[in-house]
Amino acid sequence: MTYENRRYLIIPTSVTSSIDFNQVHETSSETLRLSVDGTQTFVKYEITEVTSSYTESFTDPETNEVTETVIEQGIYGRPSIYSDSYSEHTHSEILSILTGSDWTVPMDEGI
Repeated sequence: MTYENRRYLIIPTSVTSSIDFNQVHETSSETLRLSVDGTQTFVKYEITEVTSSYTESFTDPETNEVTETVIEQGIYGRPSIYSDSYSEHTHSEILSILTGSDWTVPMDEGI
């Protein structure tokens, strides 16, 4: 699986009370994975990337009135906790990060 539209946002655990769990795949602060030192966590969500602006038309079936809406180029679907000050990652990037020593305790070689 490539999860092309899935993004992961690494955030400090101090802001977990600000997460709107209706906007991310996790269900509560209890389901968040923490970094080894407990200072960071992450949320995952789906984005839609619009590469160029376009116009959508909608015709009201009762009045036949046409409404047009311009959809601007950009990235949609990020949760309200999103900030440029946090690092956003793709699926392959987060897999690499989570295998690092900040997120995974090394197995005791004596076991």
